[in-house]
Amino acid sequence: MQIPEWTKPALYGAATGAVALAIIGFTWGGWVTGGSAQDLASKRSAIDLAAALTPYCVERSRTDANSVAVLAEFTSASAYSRRGIIEKSGWATPLGAEAPNKDLAQACALALTPA
Repeated sequence: MQIPEWTKPALYGAATGAVALAIIGFTWGGWVTGGSAQDLASKRSAIDLAAALTPYCVERSRTDANSVAVLAEFTSASAYSRRGIIEKSGWATPLGAEAPNKDLAQACALALTPA
């Protein structure tokens, strides 16, 4: 069986086109690998969770029996230590969780910061 003369250049062109398409797609086309997509989805999920639970945290700050003392400590603290105060108070611990959510604590600290 004889292979036509044009087959070799056509295969080289197809391979070169595939490589160029992959380079352009991943560089400028917005394509991502599965691992990158998973990382982005995980980060976005944490941000959305914190945004959804911020009203819960603010409400807990209003109904807590210790809220006056904690809010006094919160307003006098530096911006860097406010998240830790929210975590320590338990306001950023969602129902059923054993540990406070750091993203929620940060969002709650921003919501509770006096304007």
